[in-house]
Amino acid sequence: MSLFIVVPMLLIVLYAFTTSGNELISFRFTLDNFFRFFDPVFIKVLLKSLEVALITTILCIIIGYPIAYIIANASEKSQTLLILLITLPMWINMLVRTYAWISILSDGGLLNSLLEFIGLPPMKLMYTDFAVMLGMVYNFLPFMIISIYTVLAKLDKALIHASHDLGANPLQTFLRVVLPLSLPGVISGITLVFLPAVSTFVIPKFLGGGQYMLIGNLIENQFITVGEWNFGSAISLIMAFIIMASMMMTRKMDRDASENTGNEGGKLW
Repeated sequence: MSLFIVVPMLLIVLYAFTTSGNELISFRFTLDNFFRFFDPVFIKVLLKSLEVALITTILCIIIGYPIAYIIANASEKSQTLLILLITLPMWINMLVRTYAWISILSDGGLLNSLLEFIGLPPMKLMYTDFAVMLGMVYNFLPFMIISIYTVLAKLDKALIHASHDLGANPLQTFLRVVLPLSLPGVISGITLVFLPAVSTFVIPKFLGGGQYMLIGNLIENQFITVGEWNFGSAISLIMAFIIMASMMMTRKMDRDASENTGNEGGKLW
């Protein structure tokens, strides 16, 4: 932990609060790296990153919840197979999965070839918002599905039977019993999707064609291309604080959801 987490974080903090060209025995401390980030151009990049991460998270909830619900209500043997199919792409490196989407969405790719085969004109899919959002949802959707499925699979079926015995129809049972009790899984899924999505750089870089600048791409550019390690470290530190604040908010939401579902369970019985 000290070698792979604490030491690199201390180096980032040191770079963030110092100027470039320091020597080992003398450091010049400054806050200019942080003030520089509040330029409207960089704030726009941050807001765009938060927007993309939020849309990705919402789409993952909309798509992932029904899938997790179907898997949780399948037979035990089918659940094992379906979870295997969901997690199988995660065994492959994200970079390889992203390159696969390039071959699918490119002008001469699989999708446009299929459109031409059925008589429809080809579409411009690569280097668009659609391509980036598709890649984001594809890569982070399994985290949302697994988080929600884990909670739904452990749901006490007696609560559902009790709801039916009390006269509730399937929709009322879902809204009053299943959905509230599954909120901790939804919140865990939000944490696992939103936090990496806001700082990812591989997907926007390759599916956005380098024209799609998010905060992760900005940090990578400062370190790799520009060589502004001090400014890049300051951005990384700001993002670390944003991510920690987001984690604290989601943990509070998780505790509140657990308390509320506990109270609702008492009221139900």
